[in-house]
Amino acid sequence: MAVLWGAVGVAAVVGIWEGYKLLGPAEGVSVGELVILPRTHDRAMPHVWDMIARLFAPTSGGDTPPLWVSVATAALITLGIAAAGWVIGVAVGVALGVVMQRWRVVEWGLLPWIVVSQIVPLIAFAPVVNAIGNQIDRDAFPWPQWLSVAVIASYLAFFPVAVGMLRGLGSPDAIHLDLMRTYAAGYWSTLLRLRLPAAVPHLIPALRLAAANAVVGAVVAEVSIGMRGGIGRMLIQLAGQASSDPAAPWGPMFGSIALGLVAAGSVALVGVWLRNYRRGEATA
Repeated sequence: MAVLWGAVGVAAVVGIWEGYKLLGPAEGVSVGELVILPRTHDRAMPHVWDMIARLFAPTSGGDTPPLWVSVATAALITLGIAAAGWVIGVAVGVALGVVMQRWRVVEWGLLPWIVVSQIVPLIAFAPVVNAIGNQIDRDAFPWPQWLSVAVIASYLAFFPVAVGMLRGLGSPDAIHLDLMRTYAAGYWSTLLRLRLPAAVPHLIPALRLAAANAVVGAVVAEVSIGMRGGIGRMLIQLAGQASSDPAAPWGPMFGSIALGLVAAGSVALVGVWLRNYRRGEATA
């Protein structure tokens, strides 16, 4: 049923796109000097079937591979970097959640800054991280450019995990906590045997959101610092050719969407492993 509704959603988007292209004004819809709906000519809005056909044409002419092959190769590079950022973000988020649950004063002092951290624009933050990485002594600790991208991806990934972990660790009922006290269980025993299992229904949605955020962070970071090989850089390169090849930039756009779906869907494997703890799973 979920697959069916997903197909219906895709069909609806295609129908809206083609319907507006057919019926909308060629110069778009404007309010004063502000354009609120795009132009409908082929350079601004190519047909969906033209975008799909472009995936099977050479990437840049000549003997270059089809566009979908180049997109898939770039997407795999970005996926690997996003996965590294996700792992870093999950580790940081879990640690912050545990610390904030353990000491309420830390939660009061730290949680507002964690929330505020998410309003920093990545397009400005990414070059700063890359510059710091370039200043590190590469002989003592090699810092490749992809590591800067992974750190930026983890910056978006840690937030939902920290909040979900904090909420989950505080979810056990008072009667269960009292029972652990009657057993003379210490903090670590209560954490491992009660709080962590109770946190799983809150943590799984947070991990899915963190995976999608890590992909967004990786793509934006690749664009901001100019890292080659990934799908973000490819998107910028093909966007520069949009005037002569308007369907080309949509290839990496589709690849980015698929990348986010794959990343979020992969977390389902973690959910299967933890299925015994997922009764009454919280919604994200």
